[in-house]
Amino acid sequence: MPRSSWRRFPPQHQTVDKGHGRIETRRLWASDALQRYLSFPYSQQVLRIERSTTDLTGRPLRQDVAFAITSAPAERATPQRLLELSRGHWAIENGLHWVRDVTFDEDRSQVRTKSAPRVMATLRNLAISLLRLAKRPNIAKALRDYAAKPHRTLGVIGL
Repeated sequence: MPRSSWRRFPPQHQTVDKGHGRIETRRLWASDALQRYLSFPYSQQVLRIERSTTDLTGRPLRQDVAFAITSAPAERATPQRLLELSRGHWAIENGLHWVRDVTFDEDRSQVRTKSAPRVMATLRNLAISLLRLAKRPNIAKALRDYAAKPHRTLGVIGL
């Protein structure tokens, strides 16, 4: 559908969040009307998610539109829930992938052959999970602390 077609209908759910010097508005439209026309297995709904970010004065900074297909029927996945799930995706990106990319500098890893990259990613994920279970929210600081006092590292796993 062209952008104007979606705009003729009000969004089915909208959120507005203020933080980090900006205001982000998210709008979601969902429909099961296209279900019989889609060739995606188990498709139940199509979505349009619009994200607009402004600074605190209202000056536009960014606008983003994403389309999605879900197998969740409308009875189980309301527009509000779909927007929550969409937002939750970024919690994973920020909580795990960002730490792997920045703290462990994974993108510049020299480990590239056979199963070694997968093993290293698993070990990084294990380290992050153990530190989170140990209630260490700042993974980089925790790694520095344990590097300075390596005898404490076994305490993280209960030894």
